Amino acid sequence: METNASLEFAKHILLLIGIILSIGTLSGLVARALRVPDVVVFLLFGIALGPQATGLVDIKADSAINQLILIFGSSYILFDGGASIRLKVLKEVWLSVVILATLGVVVSMAVTGLAAYYILGVPVIVALLLGAAIASTDPATLVPVFKQIHIKDRVAQTVMSESAFNDAMGAILTFTVLGIAMGAGTFSAGDAVLDLLKQSGLGIVVGGALGYLAAVLIAHEKFGFLAEYAPVVTLMAVIGAYMGADGLHSSGYMAVFVFGIMLGNQQSLGFQVAERDEAQLEDFVLTTSLIMRMFIFILLGSQVNFSLMNQYLVGGIAVVTIFMLVGRPLTVFLCALPDRRAKWSLRELLFMCWTRETGVIPGALAGLLLGMKAPGAEMIASVTFIAILMTILIQATTTQWLAKKLDLLVEE
Repeated sequence: METNASLEFAKHILLLIGIILSIGTLSGLVARALRVPDVVVFLLFGIALGPQATGLVDIKADSAINQLILIFGSSYILFDGGASIRLKVLKEVWLSVVILATLGVVVSMAVTGLAAYYILGVPVIVALLLGAAIASTDPATLVPVFKQIHIKDRVAQTVMSESAFNDAMGAILTFTVLGIAMGAGTFSAGDAVLDLLKQSGLGIVVGGALGYLAAVLIAHEKFGFLAEYAPVVTLMAVIGAYMGADGLHSSGYMAVFVFGIMLGNQQSLGFQVAERDEAQLEDFVLTTSLIMRMFIFILLGSQVNFSLMNQYLVGGIAVVTIFMLVGRPLTVFLCALPDRRAKWSLRELLFMCWTRETGVIPGALAGLLLGMKAPGAEMIASVTFIAILMTILIQATTTQWLAKKLDLLVEE
């Protein structure tokens, strides 16, 4: 019986994989025809496939297979984003990235928390917990958007880098506020800064070391004996970077992003890559990232809980609107405008004000809060779902239009 049950479960999972790949391919064609980022269409088709619609896909958010897809999928998409970053550009805008990924998250939390306190009528600490949970931007959404819509390099790479670096800050803030809300501690700015430096620093060290090692094994003139197996090396190293950093209690997502930066800048590090090998690796990474996007966003859409959202629908929409139209612009102007070295133009700042999609990371934090029965967890999960839907469906679909209006598009 046990063997039969295991076999049936395996067949069920295989069927779900087939459904997601088939619908994902159709969604990609629809997205191309409509000229919108594919993550938007993946999310909508996911909602249609979910248990609250057709019921074809029903994978629980807390299941092992869902967590596996989220962790590896987000990691690989982040690696792909890191590989797109050019060190020359990053040197020009690094100060803006650092301030946006640290102080910017605090500003977003404060504005959102204030809005939730007055609009939803929840205690201050619960309102701040909501603000912390949705304050970080989502690399799994932003990286694919900027892969498909060609925006001025320094703007795209600043937003992608911010989204990769601020997940650690978002998680630290969330669990610091949670400790206070549950009476398990008090806020210490010094401890929070030290924790951030530890998570970020170790993540950068792990990602940098593994990225350099991978570059040596792939492209070194004498030791590059794995050049033919470069795609397999990326899979192993992404898993190794995430697990290594996570094992050291640091940011796994930061590690894989830095790993991608190292591998994407092999020539700057003094390595020479054959054109054929480079094209083979690029094709593999693009295909794998596409498959990961399909799985992440179709599953995310299928898990949207409309009954939970309806409890706080009107107030949640109001809070998220303030979050988008007040919190983000305030964050960008406070954090990026003072960076005289970057010399941001008003058009670039306005574009960054509109580009801050919420997705996988805030969704995961909201799920953790629900599982831990945190104060106001249902309200936080409800507003997080609303933020995910509003930012992806509204902001991601208008990214290209806004970039064109602000003259920030570049020719492919």
